[in-house]
Amino acid sequence: MKEEIFNDMKKKTGKALEALAHELAGLRTGRASTAILDGVKVDYYGTPTPIKQIATLAVPESRTITVQPWDTSQLHAIEKAILTSDLGLNPSNDGKIIRINLPQLTEERRRELVKLARKYGEESKVAIRNIRRDANESLKKIEKDKKISQDELKKLQQEVQDLTDRQIHRIDEILAQKEADIMEV
Repeated sequence: MKEEIFNDMKKKTGKALEALAHELAGLRTGRASTAILDGVKVDYYGTPTPIKQIATLAVPESRTITVQPWDTSQLHAIEKAILTSDLGLNPSNDGKIIRINLPQLTEERRRELVKLARKYGEESKVAIRNIRRDANESLKKIEKDKKISQDELKKLQQEVQDLTDRQIHRIDEILAQKEADIMEV
């Protein structure tokens, strides 16, 4: 039963870290990344479709993203979807491929992105703490059912706290790396 609680906790905290990594991947840094376009949906024959499902995305240079649709008739729909997204990008097409040149980030915009990254990090920390609370409640229930002693409960709660501390430390490391990437000129 104890192992079940710890395995469940490790799985849930791992998912929280994955969610944070996914959120941070969508934040723009000084370099181009195809993850920036993850949220863009194209009206593909009446169905909102993620851009990566109808085109090949690539980063040929550090400040350029290329979008090559498999169906060239969708070139204008893809271009329109990128323009209307709130990313502030200006795509240009040559009839076969769309090129997106990413402008240099301003200092103010970099600071906004760092704030947003910290917000995502705080949300992940809250999720980790909620997972800790759930694990501790499960352990207390086991102790109440007389399946473990109070001493064992204290020891297990300390293990839960140690795991929580390690995950929060990992979040801090991920955030520090992302902030350095964003502030890099």
